[in-house]
Parts: sequence; structure tokens; C-alpha cells
Amino acid sequence: MILDKKTKEKPDIKYPTQWSFTIIGKDKQKVQDAIKTVMGDKEHSCKFSKSSKGGKFHSYNAKCEVKSEQERDNIYKELQKHEDVDYLF
Repeated sequence: MILDKKTKEKPDIKYPTQWSFTIIGKDKQKVQDAIKTVMGDKEHSCKFSKSSKGGKFHSYNAKCEVKSEQERDNIYKELQKHEDVDYLF
């Protein structure tokens, strides 16, 4: 199912599931530290993805198992409000 502004339905996601977050920031080490801080003791992977053409921004893909929509949303919110995270997808 493709979701767009016209689609009212939420996708049917079965939990627990693996979830990926794309995190973008200006300082590579600070972005990695932000991911570690938010994930805490939760088992996760973090891989460098790419840098912007001018080298100002760096993106990472973080992946972990989430047990519920609430847990997924909480991780997203914590990453989003972290001072070293500029963009989050």
C-alpha cells in the first residue's frame, strides 16, 4: 500500500518488527552519540549512509526491533528532539 495525503488508512504493522530510522546531522560523532543515547541498552545497529554533496550533513541508518507502535514513536520523538539531530525520517 502506498500512503499519500489522500490515503486515510494506516498500514497494518505487526509487532514486534524491525524498524529503520534515518538520522541526519552535521557532526558525524555527535549523530552517532545521539543514536546511542536514545537507544540506550536497546540492541540496535547503526550504519553510516552518506554525506551531502558539500559535506555539511551526514546520514546514518539505525535499525532496531520495536515491540509496539508506542515504542517506535517514543524512539522517533527522542531522536527528533535531540539537539545533534537535524533531520529524521
